Amino acid sequence: MEEKEPQAHEGDTSASQKNPIETEILNVNVERTGQQVSAKWGLHPSLKAELTPEEWKELTEVMGKVTNIVGKRFAEILAREQKEAGGTA
Repeated sequence: MEEKEPQAHEGDTSASQKNPIETEILNVNVERTGQQVSAKWGLHPSLKAELTPEEWKELTEVMGKVTNIVGKRFAEILAREQKEAGGTA
């Protein structure tokens, strides 16, 4: 039996189109305390629970690189702005 997609009519909007559901599954946070800059990342607990140990290891390695790059770049920008301002930020 052939299945047909429901046809959308002009003007029809579903609830998901009106109010899209957003879920934060991954975040990277860069913090500054004085001259110290740190970057951290986090993963939604449900997604983390579904990863295999190999996937978790790979993700940890990749996100470690990401946070290092982001943190280093943020620190460089702060240092440059501090130098240009001629004071301490």
